[in-house]
Amino acid sequence: MNERDWSLDAEARPRPLILARRLWRALRIIGHLIAGVAEAAWRRAARDPHRPEILLAKQRWCLRLLAIMGVELRVHGALRGGPVFLVANHVSWLDIPVIAAARPCHFLSKAEVARWPVIGWLARSVGTLFIRRGAGESRAKAGEIREHLALGRGILVFPEGTTTDGTAVRRFFPQLFAAAEDAPVQTVAVRYRDAAGQVDRSLAFIDDDELHHHLWRLLGRERIVVDLTFGPPVPAAEPRERARLAREQIIASLG
Repeated sequence: MNERDWSLDAEARPRPLILARRLWRALRIIGHLIAGVAEAAWRRAARDPHRPEILLAKQRWCLRLLAIMGVELRVHGALRGGPVFLVANHVSWLDIPVIAAARPCHFLSKAEVARWPVIGWLARSVGTLFIRRGAGESRAKAGEIREHLALGRGILVFPEGTTTDGTAVRRFFPQLFAAAEDAPVQTVAVRYRDAAGQVDRSLAFIDDDELHHHLWRLLGRERIVVDLTFGPPVPAAEPRERARLAREQIIASLG
């Protein structure tokens, strides 16, 4: 199989093959979601989602999801353990299972995710934090994240506050960086690649895209390649400067 075979847009491939792939993967994902709900309920994850066994179960679940979707995950750099404030550029909802598959941690997500059927319940059960965009909650969330870091937990945020098409990194909002005054900050650069090694903009979850439409498109792909690059510690500084340094480090990692 040559590189061009898998990089073709799904709509350009023979429709019966694409439809069969989508339906087969959709059925497997439904089963995987049911299994995730059952395991979360059996382990009583919501009672204490910060237990190591819950983090490891989430990592296994995400790895299996990536396998079902044909995602090839490439991890670069050293993953820092213990309490760490992780910051990443944001391209797609797929970023979350991709990062969780590589490094067990908790996420700060937009409040809308909590209302997604099944997925919202699972996210809450495994300790996801939620923030309402534009509601002035950043200061309170920074305090909540600071408490988690003090307890030795890893928390990941997307400081752009939205998704992009992967060709650029927006300005980082600095307010949440106040949570990391006494904790290390590590960057995670996320890049989806096409067959030529360039940015694959078709993976972006942007504008008025809806989850089920976006997922249906991805299920037709033969494979998806994503690079995660974990950077060195971001130097200590006041929140605005640290946000700037983190953004520059991610831009450098993306090349």
